[in-house]
Amino acid sequence: QVQLVESGGDSVQAGGSLRLSCEGSGFIFGVYAMAWYRQAPGKEDRELIARIESPAETTYADSVKGRFAISRDNAKNTLYLQMNSLKPDDTGVYYCNRAARSLWAWGRGTQVTVSS
Repeated sequence: QVQLVESGGDSVQAGGSLRLSCEGSGFIFGVYAMAWYRQAPGKEDRELIARIESPAETTYADSVKGRFAISRDNAKNTLYLQMNSLKPDDTGVYYCNRAARSLWAWGRGTQVTVSS
């Protein structure tokens, strides 16, 4: 059974940094393209903001390009998101999942709150 566990969220001031982690289990982590998704307050949809292929090609949403960096450690079954120069608009719940049309069950996510 696939399990995704996100961590690292916190409340920070604008301009600050955070590093999120996502540990996956129940699947061969290194085989899949993975992504971070963000659900903004009051929104139902989750936006794909960063994607990483296996091994390492990355793509980003325009809203985070140049500020966020996605990476992965296949040996640790872990996905990361380094977030710098945070803005209030980055506030939301962050989830990881595969980067595909067919997604696995969502984890609980991790809350990021950025105050101005």
